[in-house]
Formats: sequence, C-alpha cells, structure tokens
Amino acid sequence: MKILLINPNTTESMTRTAASAAKAVASPGTEIIARTSRMGPVSIEGYYDEALAVPGLLMELAEGEKAGADAAIIACFDDTGLDAARALASIPVIGICEAAVAITGFIAQRFTIVTTMERSRLPLEHLVRRYGAQERCKVRAADIPVLSLEDPASNAHARLQVEISLALEQDRAEAIILGCAGMADLTRQLRVEFGVPVIDGVAAAVRQAEALVSLGLSTAKGNAYARPVEKDYRGELAGFAPASLLGRSG
Repeated sequence: MKILLINPNTTESMTRTAASAAKAVASPGTEIIARTSRMGPVSIEGYYDEALAVPGLLMELAEGEKAGADAAIIACFDDTGLDAARALASIPVIGICEAAVAITGFIAQRFTIVTTMERSRLPLEHLVRRYGAQERCKVRAADIPVLSLEDPASNAHARLQVEISLALEQDRAEAIILGCAGMADLTRQLRVEFGVPVIDGVAAAVRQAEALVSLGLSTAKGNAYARPVEKDYRGELAGFAPASLLGRSG
C-alpha cells in the first residue's frame, strides 16, 4: 500500500517531521511517500495562506495519484483544500484535523485542540463544528508561529505545556489533540508529561487511510465530490484545468 503524505506549505523540514510521524505508525508493507508543495507559502497561518496553498497541494496530489498512490493525507491541521482534493482525486483523501477529531471521539468525551496562533483558532472551531464535535471539543492557541516549532529558542514546548495544563484544568479535557503537523514529534513526550492521551493528526490519518484502502473504499463521486467539470482555465492557472492536471478527461 502506498500512502501519499502532502505538506501543503513549502517548508521541507516540516514535511520531514510529518513523514517521520507517519512512518512510525504505518503498518508493515505500507510505504509513506512524502511530498512538499512547490508553490505557495512557507507556512499556513490563516485563510489567505490557506487559499494560496491549495494549487500547489492539488498539483502534488495529481502527480502522486498518477504515480500509483492508494490514498493521500493532507498534512496541515487546517485540512487545507480538503474538499477540492476529494473532488479531484479518485483515491481517498484524509485531512489530519478530521482524522484526529474522529479518532479522539472513540476514547474521550471531552478533548481540546491546542494549535499554534490565535488566528488559527477560529478556523479550527469552524472545522470542529463541521465534524460534529462542537459539544465535546475546545480549541486553544499557544501563540506559537508555525515555523518557530523548529526553533529551540522559541520556547514552543513550554507554551504548549501551559495551554495543555489550562485545557486539563479549565476545559476538563480528557485528551489533547496537537493542532499542527509540525508538533508531531512532541506527541510521545507530552503524553508522558501529562499522563493523558495526546493525539497527532498525522498518525491518526495514516491509520484511517490504511483502513479505507484495506476496505476498498474511496470518496463518493455522485454529488458533492463529483469530478470537476472540464473547462478552460486561464492565466497562471491554465495548467490546473482538470484534464491537464490529471491527464484524463473530466
């Protein structure tokens, strides 16, 4: 089984962090193929970045599917471009926020997502509502710029510790979801420190992608995720016409 892991920002080091987390939980025989977007922002922090990350994400998805991937994971906790990706691809596409929320619902009645910047909190609250977990899930921001997660001088770990402590005390959280793919390498340490389940969305998505492929399931194409209508695209996006991107008719 081949699982395509796409980092929709353009920072290679963050791809390596997510890929390491994915490989750590993948089943024997599952190959993780990690790709970094070649166009767009170096990090995704807010709606503007998210919008401009989608074309690069779709390009990597199309190329990965043509190369034989059985499923794809979008390694950004905003579930960047998830609906567009599901419409484009024939293979299952998993967002790490949706994966984390779904799997945590099996083990906790109350849980909290701890994300990076305050500007990311409201978009994640919207996703939580979309995924039907608004009665069970809170969202907190640790005021950590995404790229600072890789800087030891940023004190990112300590800031996460503060917000997790508040989540356990004030939200009465029974489990914590780390709200950024760049936090994946902190999962085990934080579990030990706090003694509660700490969930990384990348790992959750790998297991769910494996399950879908094993069950022979993929995205329904009957309505909302029907294949894009074939038409001309103009200007800088001319190459993103569906037939051009996937090498097939719409």
